[in-house]
Amino acid sequence: MSLSDSYWQGNFCVEISPVPNTIIIFGASGDLTFRKLMPALFNLFRRNLFHENSRVVGCARTVMKTEEYRNRLREKMVENVEDPAELDRFLSKVCYMHGGYQDQATYSNLEHLLEKLEKGQDPVPNRTFYLATPASLYGEIVPLLGRYGITEERNADGWRHVVLEKPFGHDVKSARALDMLLHETLSERQIYRIDHYLGKETVQNIMMLRFANVLFEPTWSNKYIDNVQITVAEDIGIGARAGYYEKAGLLRDMFQNHMLEMLALVAMEMPSSFDANSVRDEKLKLINSIRPFPIKHLSKYMIRGQYTADGDMKGYCEEDGVKPDSTTETFVAAKVMIDNWRWHGVPFYLRSGKRLKRKVSEIAIQFKKVPYSIFQPIAAKDMQPDVLVLTVQPDEGMSLGIQAKKPGPKLCMGNLTLDFKYNSIFGGQSHDAYERLLLDAMLGDQTLFIRSDVIAASWRLLTPVLEAWDSFDAHNLDCPCHLRKYKAGSWGPADAAAIPKSDGFKWRNL
Repeated sequence: MSLSDSYWQGNFCVEISPVPNTIIIFGASGDLTFRKLMPALFNLFRRNLFHENSRVVGCARTVMKTEEYRNRLREKMVENVEDPAELDRFLSKVCYMHGGYQDQATYSNLEHLLEKLEKGQDPVPNRTFYLATPASLYGEIVPLLGRYGITEERNADGWRHVVLEKPFGHDVKSARALDMLLHETLSERQIYRIDHYLGKETVQNIMMLRFANVLFEPTWSNKYIDNVQITVAEDIGIGARAGYYEKAGLLRDMFQNHMLEMLALVAMEMPSSFDANSVRDEKLKLINSIRPFPIKHLSKYMIRGQYTADGDMKGYCEEDGVKPDSTTETFVAAKVMIDNWRWHGVPFYLRSGKRLKRKVSEIAIQFKKVPYSIFQPIAAKDMQPDVLVLTVQPDEGMSLGIQAKKPGPKLCMGNLTLDFKYNSIFGGQSHDAYERLLLDAMLGDQTLFIRSDVIAASWRLLTPVLEAWDSFDAHNLDCPCHLRKYKAGSWGPADAAAIPKSDGFKWRNL
């Protein structure tokens, strides 16, 4: 019996039967494709989740032949491969064509190539398009795919799905315009807006934890929970992403998608069933229940910051491509209140930032303290509250801190942590988030993808904050919206402590 078997009993695994897909990747010569998409597809191939009739078509502006493209992929991937021959078998299913994304000949040539690859196959493969390109190109690529009938779903053909990377607009107006443009060519059923955080095992496990265990759901409310903290901290700076980051900032980059999606999973009501629309309906209800941020008193609910140099670590304004007087935020801490019966009065504290002390993403649910202690002279106020921590990265897993008797005298009490790590139990069985999300897109399952009305709701919540920041002087220390500075390698601006402190709480030590 393996270690994982000894812990994991009573397995209920739904068998997955792969279906034939032609995966077309625009931006096939870019970093995302080489670093994430192709390794994820190869791992699906290794796990027999890539149908034998499936093919990958790379499309990009870089001029090269298919064999050269395969060689470049082999050079990038072979170091992490146990069996090079297996990699070669996968690469034999990959072909490449070059062309400009605005060039109509690209789409004519693509359609001819797809017809050639799919000719005589029964059933006709589905087509999954992955736009690993800047979002500014969506308005060029999607309409031309439609004009040439490449995404049209005919009766005898399979489905035509288009996977999009964020950002999905930069405010309410632009998100609405993008949505209208996409729906001129595609139905909502065909659009797969990806958030790679939703593919992580711990994030997926939130619903299992809540709705498959009678232990937690009865206590999952304001009656037993004091506060919830969601942290996504990165120890790196912006790297080579200045062009994107200067336009986006932390609030757009992290809160509008990752943070609110995790919040929704933690706080939403139980869906009627585990299907895409039922789950996303509950997410929408939850986000629409979030209390709007009071702009006149914004500093009591939200703090923004920007990292400065410390030692050999550059400040944000010293990064390549960043304006010396930039007011782009690299840190945000926020207090979110949810106006419904379940969560009335429970603060949700969210924080995320670049160049923080260490890389960690977690969701911490802090329960209330016991109202009275029978273990005198130990008072109730001296006991630690129970805390359930869901760790998203770097070590996916969960822990539960409870009060328990320690060996020793009769009244020797302390905090006991029950700890679970995916890697400790399952070894190498944990898979990259892109594997799960690509597989779902190829199977036609939208559960872990974001629906347009959920995106619109999140932009309605955050756009007033962005507009307020733009209208105030970020360098004016007397302004409630001013940009706080924090040293690279710290846990963010000191003023961020005031967010939970006003309610009698403090940020968790990480």
